[in-house]
Amino acid sequence: MTDYPTLTLNDDRQIPQLGFGTWEIEGDDAKAAVGTAVETGYWLIDTAAVYGNEKEVGEGIGDWSDIFLQTKIWNESQGYDRTLKAADKCLSRLGRDHVDMLLIHWPCPEKDLFVDTWKAFIELRDQGKAKSIGVSNFREEDLKRIVDETGVVPALNQIELHPTFQQREMRKVHEEMGILTQSWSPLGQGKAMDSDVISSIAEETGKSKSAVVIRWHIQHGLSTLPRSTNPDHIRDNFAALSFELSDEQMAKIDTLDDPDARMGPEPGKFNS
Repeated sequence: MTDYPTLTLNDDRQIPQLGFGTWEIEGDDAKAAVGTAVETGYWLIDTAAVYGNEKEVGEGIGDWSDIFLQTKIWNESQGYDRTLKAADKCLSRLGRDHVDMLLIHWPCPEKDLFVDTWKAFIELRDQGKAKSIGVSNFREEDLKRIVDETGVVPALNQIELHPTFQQREMRKVHEEMGILTQSWSPLGQGKAMDSDVISSIAEETGKSKSAVVIRWHIQHGLSTLPRSTNPDHIRDNFAALSFELSDEQMAKIDTLDDPDARMGPEPGKFNS
């Protein structure tokens, strides 16, 4: 990973800045897509128990033991004992004895189990089953609660983040708490590329619109997880590492922010 951009986590480990997401990619498609991503040069692969593709993701990675692999514990598995068991099942499906990053998928505040789940995560880290531990879709109050009750700060928080929903307040919270921001749905499920701003910058740079958007994430110091099953798109996205956006181009993309453009569930209300 000599020339591959990495970010430093609060536990002093390095995480590749550009990763490959696998949401809604199933079966042989997941195995093939992950295989293409690894061959292209991606060093971070993201999956989750609820995606139903951990087995195929593990197979797609194959013998690449130095790939940074992360997965997430689903909501129904929250709670101390259930989390420990669920993590073992994840590892079994992945064909690994550990993951590089384990995340709580959603806080599910009405369940009020995410603190106990976090305590289980600390145990899993101490056992070596997860080298780093973090969360996904957590709000400021959720982050502060687990830190107040355990003293352990998550290494990262994976949140919905794209040019039309830039999460500036959460990014500021993360910076203040020493938590890395990781973007899911970084292309806005394709909508980010509908912008005339993105189109014009793609023409200026000679790069694909998706590569422009991913590059914007990278230059903002975010870890980002584009996904695709199309080998050409997988390679186009990876091209984000091969160029830089000017300050003016970055500023133009910054103007696309709309605080009301969330596409996924509101984390405080999602409890299923």
